[in-house]
Amino acid sequence: MNITIVGTGYVGLVSGTCLADLGHSVHCVDINEEKVQMMKKGEVPIYEPQLEEVFLRNIKGNRLFFTTDLAEAVKKSNVIFLALPTPPGGDGSADLSYVLEVAGQIASLITQYTVIVNKSTVPVGTAKKVGELIKLKTSVPFDVVSNPEFLREGYAVEDFMRPERVIVGASSKKAFEIMEKIYLPLTNAGVNLIKMDEKSSELTKYAANSFLATKITFMNEIANYCEKVGADVDKVRMGMGADDRIGHRFLFPGIGYGGSCFPKDVKALIKSGNEIGYDFKILESVEQINEKQKTILVPDIEKHLGTLKNKCIAVWGLAFKENTDDIREASSLEIINKLLEKGASIKAYDPIAIENVQRLLGDRISYAKDMYECVEDVDALVIATEWGEFRNPHFEWLEKRMKNKAIFDGRNLYNLEELEAHGFYYKSIGRKIIIN
Repeated sequence: MNITIVGTGYVGLVSGTCLADLGHSVHCVDINEEKVQMMKKGEVPIYEPQLEEVFLRNIKGNRLFFTTDLAEAVKKSNVIFLALPTPPGGDGSADLSYVLEVAGQIASLITQYTVIVNKSTVPVGTAKKVGELIKLKTSVPFDVVSNPEFLREGYAVEDFMRPERVIVGASSKKAFEIMEKIYLPLTNAGVNLIKMDEKSSELTKYAANSFLATKITFMNEIANYCEKVGADVDKVRMGMGADDRIGHRFLFPGIGYGGSCFPKDVKALIKSGNEIGYDFKILESVEQINEKQKTILVPDIEKHLGTLKNKCIAVWGLAFKENTDDIREASSLEIINKLLEKGASIKAYDPIAIENVQRLLGDRISYAKDMYECVEDVDALVIATEWGEFRNPHFEWLEKRMKNKAIFDGRNLYNLEELEAHGFYYKSIGRKIIIN
């Protein structure tokens, strides 16, 4: 099929590339001329494992194209995916201005029956708004479909090509048939395509992300309680996860969730509820607790060192999670800002995300070339991201380089007995403190 993707951000580029890999002819549209030229030359503008290989394969196979000309792309397609940003406004609501603006432009360009697909995460009722807007501007037949994405950063290509489910919300048989045809290579491989109405589809995405954010936050609450009563959160989560009604995923405690999805989607669902007089009390608590959790280690660092003034703290990990360069809502940034406020200096290292932090923080902190350079003569080490290379460090090298053998682990990467054997002060989340 001939498909247009409007927006080549994270969702749009991954979706367009993977749809091309399913055999469709895909035209990706973006208003950024420099970015479009970069992609035409085979350069991927975001970091995402496996994406470059699939991207290049489909450019070479003449299935993946890039343009700034929306009219040209619409002319070649009868299915248009909107993968546009829906950032939180000042009140937490999702900003639909990009979606509605492009929908208005599309209305004046379509000349044949067209399916407009909302791939962006949007509030309940957005498909209806888009449809009403387009209907005001054209008499050409069309349908608006909700087809939310469920892509985890760091695993997005795998999630698109081997999803647990595909959600399609529509009102017409014809629209459902076209969406079934698009995803036929996946459903033939056993993927479940779940049909529903547009509003239910839109809410499914918000409900799923908000539930996972709640699960993470609940586990962090349990971890904090474990520290008060002397229980071990690792043992608790294993016991909980063995119950198949709960499962093991998203039970790992830490310093809060971040990224482009969970914080934004929780806020948006809370705001959507407020607009109709419904109070999401659980989600309001989730949001408040998560903000506090992000910097929960800072008081411990200050207590251990006596003062943070003129202390040098190393931070391993700047991305909000491993396998991405995304620093949006990252706990590392909250920790760094708190430490700077209290007079500490920061040396930071991340295998991928350093450039993004440099653009944000500039010379307010210093940046290391590798994880061991980062800990030279520091008073403490904070682990903020669970990158694989941090999981098995040479502790003997750390001992030689660090001024003070103190590790504050926000991701529970290390075995308590091993840290004790090496003589470190080690504070993690929901486990006993190793004091040497």
